Amino acid sequence: MMKKWVSAAVVGIALLGGGASYAAEIELKLAHTWPKGFPLFGTSVDDYAALVSELSDGRITIEVDSRNKHKSAFGIFDFVKSGQYDIGQSASYYYGGKDPDTLFFTTMPFGMTAAEQTAWFYEGGGLELANEVYAKHGVEVMPGGNTGMQMGGWFRKEINSVDDLKGLKMRIPGFGGKVMAGVGAVPTNIPAGELFQALERGTIDALEWVGPSLDLRMGFHKVAPYYYSGWHEPSTELMYFFNAEKLASLPVWAQSVLRNAAKLTAYNMSTETFDASATNWSQISQEYPDVQVKQFPSEVIEALRASNASLIEAEVARSELAARIVASQQAYLEKARAWTKIGDKLFLDSVSE
Repeated sequence: MMKKWVSAAVVGIALLGGGASYAAEIELKLAHTWPKGFPLFGTSVDDYAALVSELSDGRITIEVDSRNKHKSAFGIFDFVKSGQYDIGQSASYYYGGKDPDTLFFTTMPFGMTAAEQTAWFYEGGGLELANEVYAKHGVEVMPGGNTGMQMGGWFRKEINSVDDLKGLKMRIPGFGGKVMAGVGAVPTNIPAGELFQALERGTIDALEWVGPSLDLRMGFHKVAPYYYSGWHEPSTELMYFFNAEKLASLPVWAQSVLRNAAKLTAYNMSTETFDASATNWSQISQEYPDVQVKQFPSEVIEALRASNASLIEAEVARSELAARIVASQQAYLEKARAWTKIGDKLFLDSVSE
């Protein structure tokens, strides 16, 4: 089993306490998927580099390259695997074409909430399974921050039946995209900087991005008034990717700083994203009253559930490792959801006005 990492603050105290001095000077390069300065996702990487420098007393420096520099939003996996970059930050489900088992570690339709999935990663064996998958490619991973529940997307037209999804062109990546394809939609993946234009021009009919935390600034509400509640990404986790050979070559203290800084940065990004969603939803609801929050009809949800179940069955049959990942997720979800229902759900039900 992989070691559980202590808090970054404790690591910093252990490394720097007593005025200890190290001769090591470590310079690393990191590539991420997002445009330079992109809120929450991109800025959290800058925060990560700053935290690593602080905890190492300046002995580790990280040069951060955004998509503006390396020009390949979805090239992070290959950058890190090849050693062109030492570290990457992106979403695991972007790399299902490289290895289908990577799809499981961002989020799953109808799956775990953010709290449930974080516990699965750190206490339920999820991180060990993720690293078993990525070890095949010479990569080690750490969770990089969770968006929480993502909305089901912005639609130019209202969805009243399964037939309304047939032929619908939608930006939706990962397993959710496969599920939508199973009910007749046409999923595609488009980098963040191109989304508004694609929706405005009708290149796509709908898109899901994140939630109010990032959707407001993208302006989707100006061209697609129907905002559907989530089902496909209840706990979307970003990921830090480390070139395993490079990481192993570093002193143990440096490895610990890099891993623990990732853990703390992930926590910070998750809380910042929740706050941004709450703040931005207040603005949307007050300033853009024409936005209509919708739930998919039960007929549509049941069709999506059936498509998802069929895909999961195929994944289990595909490989022994996929079967173990699915079994682990489902077992942990069953255990965690029982508590979520008598904890959070009953609380919300009892206090709702």
